[in-house]
Amino acid sequence: MFKLIAQEFVSQYSFLNLFNFITFRVGASILTSLFFSLIFGQFIINKLSLVQPEGQPIRKDGPETHIIQKAGTPTMGGVLIILSVLISSILWSDLHNNFLWIGLISLLIFGIIGFVDDFKKIKSNSSSGLKGTTRIVLQLFFALIISLVILYILDDKIDTSIAFPFFKNLIINFGYFYLVISLFIIVGSANAVNLTDGLDGLAIVPVMIVAMTFAFIAYVTGNIIFSDYLLINYIAGTGELSVLCGALIGSSLGFLWFNAPPAKVFMGDTGSLALGATIGSIAIMVKHEIVLAIAGGLFVLETLSVVIQVISFKLTGKRVFMMAPLHHHFEKKGWAESTIVIRFWIITIVLALISLATLKIR
Repeated sequence: MFKLIAQEFVSQYSFLNLFNFITFRVGASILTSLFFSLIFGQFIINKLSLVQPEGQPIRKDGPETHIIQKAGTPTMGGVLIILSVLISSILWSDLHNNFLWIGLISLLIFGIIGFVDDFKKIKSNSSSGLKGTTRIVLQLFFALIISLVILYILDDKIDTSIAFPFFKNLIINFGYFYLVISLFIIVGSANAVNLTDGLDGLAIVPVMIVAMTFAFIAYVTGNIIFSDYLLINYIAGTGELSVLCGALIGSSLGFLWFNAPPAKVFMGDTGSLALGATIGSIAIMVKHEIVLAIAGGLFVLETLSVVIQVISFKLTGKRVFMMAPLHHHFEKKGWAESTIVIRFWIITIVLALISLATLKIR
C-alpha cells in the first residue's frame, strides 16, 4: 500500500523513491510483522485463553512429560502469525502483484482449515479434529485451485518444468503431471510443518529459516541481472514475494517470543498448515521446488519418520522408532526438549546453506 501511495507523490518528494526498492520494503515488512506480534501477542493469547480454559488437548499416547508440562497451554496461536503477515504484506507490498495475492490466499485458506480443525479439537476436548478424509480433501481442493492459478500466471515455457539443483541444464518438463507434483508440494508442505510442530519453538524457527532462504531466492529470481548471473529462470514479479517472506520472518520471530520454552501459546494447525502451504506455494511460484525439499529437509525427515513408522507397523507389526514423528523418538530416548529443538534448528541452518549453494553450484 505504501508503495502505491509513494508513487503518487514521488515527483514532489524524491525520498519516497525509497519505497520502490524491494530490499527496503523487505526490511520494513520484517520489522512491521515483528512489532505487531510483540505488541498484540499477549492480548491475542489472553483472548485465546478465555475461549479455551483447558488449553490444547494433549495426545494421551504422547510423551508423559507433555501431559504434565504442556497442559492448559492455549492453541490457535497461528491467528497471531496470520494477522501479522497479512497486515505487514498489505502495507509494504505492491498490491498489483498477482504472486503476492496467491501467497496471501494460500496463507488464509489453509489457516482457516487449520482453525476449524483446532476449534473442533477444543470443542470435543480431544486431540482429534476434522476427520482425516475431510481434512485432506479440503486441502487438495484448495491446493488444486492455487496450483491452477499459479500455472496460469507463469510463462508457458517454464510453468510445468522443474530445474534440478547442481546441474546447469537439467530441466524436465512434466506436462500435465506437474499439477500432481504441485498438489503434493503444497499439501505436503502444509502437513510436514504440522507434524514438526510438536515441541516449543521446534517448527517456527525452521519456518523462519526457510522463509529467509526463499526471500533471497525470490529476490534474485525476480531480478533479471542476478537471475542471468546465477543461470536460473527469470520470473518477472516474483521479487515481490521476498516482501511476503519478510513478513513471514518477522511474524515467526514475534511468535517465537511467546512460543519459546515454556510456551505461552501453540500455533496449532491454524499456524502450521498456513505457514507450510504458503512456503510450498512460494517455492512453486519461483520454480525452486526441489530446493524447498533441501531447505525444508527437517520437515521432510519428520514426515518420512511417520510414513516409515506406519508402513513398518502395518507390514511387520514392529515400530522403527520409539515414537513418531522423529522428535518424539528422541524424547523417548531421554533427550531434553531444548536439546532436540536446538539441534534440529542447527540441522535446518545447514540445510538452508546447502540449498543456497545450489544457486551457484551448477
